[in-house]
Amino acid sequence: MKKIYPLYFLIPAALIYCTFFLLPTSMAFFYGMTWWTLDDWEFIWFDNYIQFFKEPSLRIGFQNTLIYAFSTMGGKVILGLLLAVFLCSKIRNKSLLRSVVFFPALLSTIAVGFTFSAMMHPTNGLINKALGILGIEGPNWLGNPKIALLSVALTDIWKGVGIATVIFIAGIMAIPKHYYEALKIDGGNALQSFFHITLPLSRPAMNTVIILALIGGLRTFDLVWAMTGGGPGFSTDLLASIVYKQYASGFFGLATAGNVMLFVFVALVAFPIFRFLNRKEVDL
Repeated sequence: MKKIYPLYFLIPAALIYCTFFLLPTSMAFFYGMTWWTLDDWEFIWFDNYIQFFKEPSLRIGFQNTLIYAFSTMGGKVILGLLLAVFLCSKIRNKSLLRSVVFFPALLSTIAVGFTFSAMMHPTNGLINKALGILGIEGPNWLGNPKIALLSVALTDIWKGVGIATVIFIAGIMAIPKHYYEALKIDGGNALQSFFHITLPLSRPAMNTVIILALIGGLRTFDLVWAMTGGGPGFSTDLLASIVYKQYASGFFGLATAGNVMLFVFVALVAFPIFRFLNRKEVDL
């Protein structure tokens, strides 16, 4: 007999949800339509949103956010899947190698940002010195507006690929072994095993990595701020860094409106992709 729990069992979860999500979200929407300080506020309707869209760096912020989110997501998906396949194969010291791959995910994002900022220094950085030994003149990774955003994205991929790899390993380990055995009996090779078994049957894990990496990329602030501060110029400014600059300048209502717009932007980008991936997973 199925046991039905009374509705008041939901009260603790409902209180936590309302306190830490619904209430702050509602307050953000309200204060986004006010001019406010720590001890005063004035209702000004949609003036903050109108002013936010007049920001000169907003267009490049939207563009950079999309480029950054999709490039980091793509890198984590591809590298994470390849590393997971390698770490699930018959190799020695798999546990040690998995720990090494996951280690960057344990590091502080700010510490990683400062470390790679020093490593990417155009003259004294470790990366350009290593390239110089090979006779290659390294670029100004963070000072060149054309590649600065890509340099930060590569750092993000290095730090986040470990989590993607762990998720892919869990997905691959869940695939029944008799599929591989049947393909091997039929004369299939490793490449066919990857494309006809591993890739399609690890789709749930891939969908999880795509959504997590995409939302993380759209919301990124700390790594970009630690490495470039949004510069040079506005070349690495993301929506989150634009909002932070408004807070730092004392425009609290304008920055709150920017946070609301960031929330809406992430939802508009991520939710359709989530629905699409979920539909494909059901079709599978």
